[in-house]
Amino acid sequence: MSYSLQLYTLRNAIQEDLPGTIRRVADLGFTKVEPYNFVATATELGAALRENGVTAPSGHAPLLSQDQDEIFAAAKELGITTVIEPFIPADRWQSAEHVHSTAAKLNEAAKKGAGYGIRVGYHNHQWELESTVEGRTALEYFADLLDPELVLEVDTYWVAVGGQDPVNILGRLGDRVKFIHIKDGPLTTDTKAQLPAGKGEVAVLDVIAAAKSLEVGVVEFDDYDGDIFDGIAQSLKFLQESGAAATGAEA
Repeated sequence: MSYSLQLYTLRNAIQEDLPGTIRRVADLGFTKVEPYNFVATATELGAALRENGVTAPSGHAPLLSQDQDEIFAAAKELGITTVIEPFIPADRWQSAEHVHSTAAKLNEAAKKGAGYGIRVGYHNHQWELESTVEGRTALEYFADLLDPELVLEVDTYWVAVGGQDPVNILGRLGDRVKFIHIKDGPLTTDTKAQLPAGKGEVAVLDVIAAAKSLEVGVVEFDDYDGDIFDGIAQSLKFLQESGAAATGAEA
């Protein structure tokens, strides 16, 4: 299993010292990261990634509200092969009309991305699961409107906060899910209450196992009431040790 780190987790440290933060991430054992806001930081971030032997298979960028060519060009420079739209507001998930509109715009973005050799994806919050369209969660309704080449990055914590079982949702979304966000906590909207993987109410290992076409599991904290570097270190240790134990059991 391959693990990455969503760099939004370390946004405060990155603002103070981007190269030093990437070095610390590498020292913790991460070989992959998922950048955000990477157009603005592409040159400095690219240098830091290369210096520390870290790659960025995916990245978050506001494809539906900023210049797509600029985003895809920066992604190509950084070696990002999947650009993920990270946020469509809750009010855009309340009707079939709105969901169709969002899907159509992402399908167009994917066509443009293909010209750069880059795949496009979408990342959810809780409201795509809280909302229903024609008797289904808005996220599942949306997924069926996407062109085949589009992928999903399922934030499994927000799925659970939205009142759905992430294991079941991942099973229903199937092979379109190539990335998941791995986080844990009490399943509330209080981001400060989030916890390292394995210490909250998410069945993290069951969630990972349910994503049958997973390429990368992305560790993330939206916030953390503690030392954030310690938090991500605990998450990575849990995931690596659990993976090693599972491999040993299968052997």
